[in-house]
Parts: sequence; structure tokens; C-alpha cells
Amino acid sequence: MKTRKLYFALIAVVAAFMLTSCGSSVTLSSWKNPAVNTQISKVVVMPLFEKLEYMKPFEQSMDLWFNNKGLKAIGSLDFLNPNIKYPIDVIKHKCDSLGADAILVFIYKGTDKSENYIPPTTYATGGWGGYWGGGYWGGGYWGGGGFDGGYYGGAVTTGGYWTTTSTVNLQAKLYTKATKDAVWTAEIAVTDPNYVDQSAVAIAQQIYADWQKNNLLKFPKQ
Repeated sequence: MKTRKLYFALIAVVAAFMLTSCGSSVTLSSWKNPAVNTQISKVVVMPLFEKLEYMKPFEQSMDLWFNNKGLKAIGSLDFLNPNIKYPIDVIKHKCDSLGADAILVFIYKGTDKSENYIPPTTYATGGWGGYWGGGYWGGGYWGGGGFDGGYYGGAVTTGGYWTTTSTVNLQAKLYTKATKDAVWTAEIAVTDPNYVDQSAVAIAQQIYADWQKNNLLKFPKQ
């Protein structure tokens, strides 16, 4: 019976953990210049992050996701040296030579942190105790033995602690060859990001959907 109580208690703890813990999420709010009808088919992804270990997986994951959706993409680290500060004209010339018609720039805008209190929650852990005819199904065969036991009640309490939520803020801007200013901008918030590559994929999904909605994508006819 003690084993059953422990089993139900573990189930309750796991359920509580699943309810109180959540994965990272991405929110995006965008603006598109209504006066511009430019469409893109190949984009350079350029995250202007301070650390190279963030830039590389971010670029690679986003490029891979875009390419799998049919939008040609290339990361800036594939043709630019991160240790060199290039003039804008040089970057544009390099992008033109690659056949890119747009550049997607990401700027880190800081991280916000907030604390949340998880109140205590009590879960019932009652169940039927006893044995099934000697501990097996009918004492080792169907129909033999019988149930000997009863219902017991119990409870386990979880919660009563503080959690910290981190929100990474990014700004994205899309520049095209046909215009001087950004044709599309977005404010992006990533809550509790665990891995750069996974966050990049989640961001790419939101951006792609938003570009579809704004008719910014141009693909060759099949």
C-alpha cells in the first residue's frame, strides 16, 4: 500500500510540474509600408548580435527553415567576416552578387525579467489499496483468489514558490533593393528561450506567416 501511495504521489507531482512549467513562446507585432509592393525571393539573414555563438545557430536555423519553405535564404556569416566592420555599400554589393533581393536585420533590444508567485496547490492521491488474491491476478490464474483491501485517501501539495520569467526583445527590419528604408519592421518578444536554434525557428515561422499575409513573398512558378 505504501508503494501505491508513492506511485500516486509521483503522478501528482509530475502533473503539477507539467501545469506550472511552460516552454518558450514568441510574439510578433509588425508594420509593413503600404506604399511598397515589393516581393522577395532570396533573403540574407543578418542578426547583429554581440556574441558569435548566438549569431551562428540563429542564422543557420532560420536559413534552413526558410529554405525548406521555398524562400531562399543565406546567413551573413557565410560571406562576411564577423571581425570586420563593412561599409553599407560593400554589404549591399556582396548581397547583390549573391542574387539576394532583401536583407533581414535583427537587433537585440534587451532582456526583461519578471517574477511570478506560484501558489500552493493540493492534489488528491487516494486509491484502492490491498492485493489481488495474493499479489497476482487471481493468485496467478483467472478467477482465483479475490480482492482484499479498501480505499485510502491522501494528498500532496506543490507550489508556494517564485519563478523568474525572462523575455528577450528583438527588432527585425527587412530592406529590399528597390527601397531605401525598411519595407517591413517587427517587434519580437521571446519568453524564456532555452536554445538559440529553437527560438530562431519559432521566429522564422512567425515572420514567414506575416510575410505571407502582407504579400511580401515571390516564388517562381512551378
